[in-house]
Amino acid sequence: MSTPFFISWRYQRGKQKNRLVSLISLFSSIGIALGVAVLIIGLSAMNGFERELNQRVLSVVPHAELKTVTNDGTNLLKNGFTLEKIVKDNPNVTATSPFVSFTGLIENGSQLKIAQVRGVDPVKQDQVSALGQFIPNEQWQQFHQQGGLVIGAGIARDLGVEVGDEVTLLLPQPTEDGKLSQPLRFSLDVTGILRLDGQLDHSYALLPLSKAQELLELETDQFSGIEMAVKHPFEVRNLTFPELTNYPQPLYLHTWIDKFGYMYNDIQLIRTVMYIAMVLVIGVACFNIISTLVMAVKDKQGDIAIQRTLGANNRFIQQIFLWYGLISGMKGALFGVMLGVSVALNLTAIIKGIESLIGSKLLSDGIYFIDFLPSEIHWLDIVWVLLATIILSLLASLYPAIRASKLEPAKVLSGH
Repeated sequence: MSTPFFISWRYQRGKQKNRLVSLISLFSSIGIALGVAVLIIGLSAMNGFERELNQRVLSVVPHAELKTVTNDGTNLLKNGFTLEKIVKDNPNVTATSPFVSFTGLIENGSQLKIAQVRGVDPVKQDQVSALGQFIPNEQWQQFHQQGGLVIGAGIARDLGVEVGDEVTLLLPQPTEDGKLSQPLRFSLDVTGILRLDGQLDHSYALLPLSKAQELLELETDQFSGIEMAVKHPFEVRNLTFPELTNYPQPLYLHTWIDKFGYMYNDIQLIRTVMYIAMVLVIGVACFNIISTLVMAVKDKQGDIAIQRTLGANNRFIQQIFLWYGLISGMKGALFGVMLGVSVALNLTAIIKGIESLIGSKLLSDGIYFIDFLPSEIHWLDIVWVLLATIILSLLASLYPAIRASKLEPAKVLSGH
């Protein structure tokens, strides 16, 4: 152990002549610990949101969709099988799934819920998304074999229905003069409940593709669009289809970034702002070290004078107080890391406990894409936090260390 470090460690452990030095040192360590803990908890929450966005949204929402706009307002792709084959041959596309989408009302007794109904081929759907993973396996298999209707958990809860119940699907019928006539009514069995614990639970319903085409009186090769999975979801905006340049219908490519890209941008922005704000908080706490060290230098000036008479040079004295400040900063940082990691590992359970105490949810699944506060610790974040704390502690220690090295032994020992 180096001599300056050993001396600074003894200074930290020994009793101070001035109790105020110990008090200020304690408060600066507490401030650093709280700043580090809050920063780790906040960054872990942002990591958790990003993980849930990847697992729940990106795995369910199509990477890209190919749609059209027609003069008659039906917006249907014709010759859909031909178009699907062309799209699937693109080297950047890994899988395709045609779909038919429409807005309908789901009725159970006197309860009504609006839903975005999507007709899909369950076999192809499994290839383009992980939607089936959020539906109990036996229910998803039943949908494969028997069809029926899969509805979001939020819709099922509001309507008071369970798997096996029968509901009525109402489809609006526009007339030639633009008004709405009596809606078409279809009775369907609920074969599955989709549970994403978020926004989509309140608006999503699935039908077999053939059934959806039957209800809308469409041909088997008429689709609302073709959804696709791509090799690189974050580069989906660079996806091109030069082979479709002369396609007889106008085609439009809608990507997941158009719908949910803002969430990623928001998470990155909040992460950056949080890091800057908390580093400033840690910085303020670290600069309390200046007060501690200035008073410690005053407290230990007799010791410094004796060390100088024994041959200690400026560099040796500076190293003692640099280590003194660094140890103060690291004590706070290590306590902060332990506190932050402990809370971050149990953040979801802690928030759920708070929600049960206050009797309301902090994140409503009708508004946000998830209804709980996730958390995921990235150890690299902790390394960066510790590194920032070390640098700020060293910067805060520079002035008092230089001041200590400039003390004149003769004046100190003579009492002047």
